[in-house]
Amino acid sequence: QVQLMESGGGLVQAGGSLRLSCTASANIFSISAMGWHRQPPGKQRELVATLTPGGSTNYADSVKGRFTISRANARNTVYLQMNSLKPEDTGVYFCNALIGAGYWGQGTQVTVSS
Repeated sequence: QVQLMESGGGLVQAGGSLRLSCTASANIFSISAMGWHRQPPGKQRELVATLTPGGSTNYADSVKGRFTISRANARNTVYLQMNSLKPEDTGVYFCNALIGAGYWGQGTQVTVSS
């Protein structure tokens, strides 16, 4: 069983930045791809970014050039650096470990004001 804990959400003005963190209860990054997803108000959850064990990254078109996913293996932590934030980036952000049946964190709220 793997537990994931997100942090770093908050309220920010448009154009600002936030860095989200996701800490895993075990060292899984060498065997598990990690993902960040978000769920805007009233909408379905959507994939934002992924990071493979080999270091390959993939981003949703809506965040390319603004968001960066990275990890710190020694800290069992994956990050999502979000720059040039827009009101449409508002939502609950979830960390996901793409291993086995998949594991999810509880989410962290990001609100971008215009």
